[in-house]
Amino acid sequence: MKYRHEWKHEINRADRLVLLSRLSAVMQRDAHTIDGAYQIRSLYFDTPGDKALREKIDGVNIREKFRIRFYNGDLSYIVLEKKSKVNGLCAKESCRLTAREAQKIADGDIGWMGADERPLCVELYSKMHTQGLRPKTIVDYTRDPFVFAPGNVRVTMDYDIRTGMFRTDFLNPETLTLPAGDSPIILEVKWDGFLPDIIKDAVRIPGRRVTAFSKYEQCRIYG
Repeated sequence: MKYRHEWKHEINRADRLVLLSRLSAVMQRDAHTIDGAYQIRSLYFDTPGDKALREKIDGVNIREKFRIRFYNGDLSYIVLEKKSKVNGLCAKESCRLTAREAQKIADGDIGWMGADERPLCVELYSKMHTQGLRPKTIVDYTRDPFVFAPGNVRVTMDYDIRTGMFRTDFLNPETLTLPAGDSPIILEVKWDGFLPDIIKDAVRIPGRRVTAFSKYEQCRIYG
């Protein structure tokens, strides 16, 4: 599992416009965007005692969370992901799911997962049994993504964050989600071994500091 560096900054709309101009001059748009952005919908899992949420709030140094995610409403590409954080570094494991498999997991029909050939499916199955992991909330947002090959850099801006608490019909495009409070725009910068100076300069906004903002935490605002 490969760990990456990650910075997060809370920014405003004016900052986003400035960054769109700067980043467009030095980086490439992600190839999967539509008109420069894409829509992301995730279904996050947590325990009855909100282990993932509590560890995030408490700043636990080693933690993980599971989610199922798809983009732009396209149900032909759905992924199960586990995001891990250790000593401030992040890593992500993933495997593909069919729409039928994703809905089965959301509905609690998981008996088939124990013998699955995908290790991540087996791990989620095990933790749904031992820790009581269950779908907790839908997280919707729009993302402006940019990439830069040296350093394997990825810069994104996420906004219009919306929540669907205790909903499992996340594959339905008509599923109602609500604004997750007064959410900021989140600038994220991720890289491998080094962050090129040209990207450091491009993402620098006076008065903005690194934050530990979590979209999942924000989307738990109503419970």
